[in-house]
Amino acid sequence: MRRRTRTRTLPVAAAFALLISGLGTATLAASPAAAVSADVVLSEIYGGGGNSGATLTNDFIELYNRGTTEVDISTWSVQYGSAAGTTWQRTNLTGSIQPGRWYLVQEAQGTGGTTPLPTPDATGTIPMSATAGKVVLVTHQVTLTCGSTCGPADGVYDLVGYGPTANLFETAPAPELGNTTSASRDAVGTDTDNNAVDFTEGAPNPQNSGSEPPPPPPVKTINEVQDAAHRSPLEGLAVADVHGVVTAERNNGFWMQDPAPDADPATSDGLFVFTGSAPTVNVGDEVLVDGTVAEFRPGGDLDNLTTTELTAPSVQVLATGVAVPVTLVGPGGRIAPTMVIEDDATGNVETTGVFDPATDGIDFYESLEGMHLEVQNAVATGPRSDFGEIPILPANGAGAGVRSNRGGIVLRSNDTNPERIHLDDVLAATPAMDVGDTIPGSLFGVLDYSFGNFKLLVTSAPTAQRNGLAREITSAGNHKELKVATFNVENLSPSNPQAKFDELAGIIVTNLRSPDIVVVEEIQDNTGPLNDGTVAADETFADLIAAISTAGGPTYDWRAIDPVNNADGGQPGGNIRVGFLFRTDNPDLQFVDRPGGDATTPVGVVKIAGQLQLTSSPGRIDPTNAAFNNSRKPLAAEFLFRGKTVIVVANHWNSKGGDDPLFGRVQPPVAVTETQRAGQATAVAGFVEDVFALQSNANVVVAGDLNDFDYSATVAILTATGMLDLPSTLPIAERYTYDFEGNSQVLDHILISPAMAARGFAYDVVHVNSEFADQASDHEPQVARVKSK
Repeated sequence: MRRRTRTRTLPVAAAFALLISGLGTATLAASPAAAVSADVVLSEIYGGGGNSGATLTNDFIELYNRGTTEVDISTWSVQYGSAAGTTWQRTNLTGSIQPGRWYLVQEAQGTGGTTPLPTPDATGTIPMSATAGKVVLVTHQVTLTCGSTCGPADGVYDLVGYGPTANLFETAPAPELGNTTSASRDAVGTDTDNNAVDFTEGAPNPQNSGSEPPPPPPVKTINEVQDAAHRSPLEGLAVADVHGVVTAERNNGFWMQDPAPDADPATSDGLFVFTGSAPTVNVGDEVLVDGTVAEFRPGGDLDNLTTTELTAPSVQVLATGVAVPVTLVGPGGRIAPTMVIEDDATGNVETTGVFDPATDGIDFYESLEGMHLEVQNAVATGPRSDFGEIPILPANGAGAGVRSNRGGIVLRSNDTNPERIHLDDVLAATPAMDVGDTIPGSLFGVLDYSFGNFKLLVTSAPTAQRNGLAREITSAGNHKELKVATFNVENLSPSNPQAKFDELAGIIVTNLRSPDIVVVEEIQDNTGPLNDGTVAADETFADLIAAISTAGGPTYDWRAIDPVNNADGGQPGGNIRVGFLFRTDNPDLQFVDRPGGDATTPVGVVKIAGQLQLTSSPGRIDPTNAAFNNSRKPLAAEFLFRGKTVIVVANHWNSKGGDDPLFGRVQPPVAVTETQRAGQATAVAGFVEDVFALQSNANVVVAGDLNDFDYSATVAILTATGMLDLPSTLPIAERYTYDFEGNSQVLDHILISPAMAARGFAYDVVHVNSEFADQASDHEPQVARVKSK
């Protein structure tokens, strides 16, 4: 159901530049002009002067002296080249620049605009691109001949490439600009030799040698920078002497925490300092940091919250070997809300609602953002993921919501379990863990945010205590019971290793005890993810059936309908579909084959000579209904069990991928995928009602991965027909078929008709997958045993 990459996302221009240089194109290689400048830098670039929508009439190049002494530039020049060009245009400079002052170079005038520039200190006629180009500051007044590989040997003192197509820049290009935007450094001219980091896009603000320098940035504390809010009130402003002790570091920055925090628990005392490259400080350094307050949204994904940070920093080390501050989370320390993530925002939690860490989980973790935290006696509520993440509860889950019988925590309609904390391996390794495994003692980390969740980045590898969670085996039942299972086998195809087939077969034979009928989801075609037009899945079914036989199970047969190529969603080329496995050794069970079923023909139900039957078996339910666009089509099949007709409907409804995350920017989260599932539920419910209209006591089973909760409106559409949803019959502590981010929840269902329910049934979710780091599939199978007459 998820994404992703494990590194901080580069700006688009930087990613483009690195991609091109990785392909070996020499003219696009990122090469800094010189060491970080101690004095004069190119401070603002604007090429939209006089263009449509522009206010200013001229392009301009602005310089700034960030040093402490006057600099004579009377023999210098600024030169411009087109983004992909190899030739240069020159404007000569005169005079000098005082420390802390600007120097304005006016360039070509456009035909539009209403406002002239302030009096320029030098004037040229270069027509600059509004979107992408390159500008260099040169210590001589000879036009460059170095093409796109200019550097210090050519007299280049500073350079800026802007826009993703620029073929010369420092590390990565500055943003692409427009007629109304320029690229500028911060107020103190910070230079890290990375154009993408040093320059931001904004409204042009030309300043000349007569412009008054800004007042010095204010001295601020970490909690003043963080404030009691999701975004800093100081965003975009320079701040000085922010005091902290370094608590952790990564390859592009470090975290620090105030050793003398304020008394307000709503304001975080931790902060990330983004250096753009490996930091030069060490854990335990006491520092003062000057920088610009920024909000970083991971991946640029609007589903994500932002994290507050200082950018373009200047760091002063006051002392080394200082004790690292730490804050306990859990009993005896800060305790998270246990039910509510957010209850008063109305869309964007960053701009609406009351910031209330005492009651809202999303505000609670925001109040700890960037802080160095301790968690004692953690217990896992989900397995370690492939991304190194482990959802845990502090203090062995003391005070947490409804725990599952096996150590997880159960998602409910009124309880999203905000007390879960996600460990992550960005800074140090995380151990393999299953649900219920523990980490005795203390673990430490800094609180970050990415991919829709707050993450505790552990600063040293914790050691887990494995508690031996057992895989369940269902009861055998007796031969008079019809045993129907459902199992999502997760993109199964012949391209999978034989070990996966063997593991799935072992589950079906040993853990499910070889049910009479297995509704299977995510059966891929014979070439799996190879997008070659193949839609047949006979080899996939045959391989699974063979593995079942090898595992000591009975001989199964199968039925399914091949989809239209790439019309049913899932992995491109995989053509996942639902289908049926059924035992051929049970004399009480027969599959009723009726011709006519194909990818686009809808199945119907009729009554002939008093006998209920499908118009085709198997047959797809309403396959051209728009509700099933790019999604699996339900498949109905007719069986005879002990002489009685049983209609079984296999389902795999559209996934929840695309819904807003629980800890995302949009609050309350919008489940955009529910609309399509409601349409799918309505179609299946209509089919069930057609069956009941012909025979009210019909034997009907609706099974599969419905991708929605037991308490959802989607499932309610089905139960409104009279069908009984079997997960809802379980105690809350047993009601789950899936574990997502540490929330045990129902996504898979078996529903039975009133007549079947009245005869008596047993139902079992067989926990063999979702709670384990090593799993054959991410879903749990389940079995219903229904008595016959």
